[in-house]
Amino acid sequence: MGSILLATNNPGKWEELASLLADLPGLVLVTPFQLNLSITVEEAGASYKENAVLKAEAFAKASEMPALADDSGLEVEVLGGAPGLHSARTAPTAAERRALLLKQLAGKSQPWRATFRSTVALALPDGQIYFAEGECKGEISPVELGLGGFGYDPIFIVNGMERTMAELTMEEKNRLSHRAHAIENIKEILSAL
Repeated sequence: MGSILLATNNPGKWEELASLLADLPGLVLVTPFQLNLSITVEEAGASYKENAVLKAEAFAKASEMPALADDSGLEVEVLGGAPGLHSARTAPTAAERRALLLKQLAGKSQPWRATFRSTVALALPDGQIYFAEGECKGEISPVELGLGGFGYDPIFIVNGMERTMAELTMEEKNRLSHRAHAIENIKEILSAL
């Protein structure tokens, strides 16, 4: 099938994307680290799609190979969809971002319904762009639970699971997560290429 660059500097995303794409025969996944490629893309888009495309295009151009990027966010209903596009930038670390979100939710009536959203973009060196979306519904836990995952996973309870994303096995997460749904939706395009 060929090689695809995982257009992210986040090792947690490398691992998750590699696991989600493992069933595509002949696909070789490459990380920026393996190419000694250091790119920081300003996520200035007005949507997850725009940000995913910005990242995928930048990595495809720098590497001259197909690049797959993801942009995702957590939207909390009682906060009007915040943190949304800014999910990864509300505080310097994931732990601080979770603490800030729980502080913002303190005193608001529960359950705190939320949706994880993801858009993946595949940029080819010739300028073609493909994308797909996915989502996962749930609610915010008032306490952190579980040791797996990354980002907001320890406080996001997946609908119908009674457990946070961080408490799920990798197999469960790869079936239920927003990113899993987005990747599943782009696999047909990857296979065709």
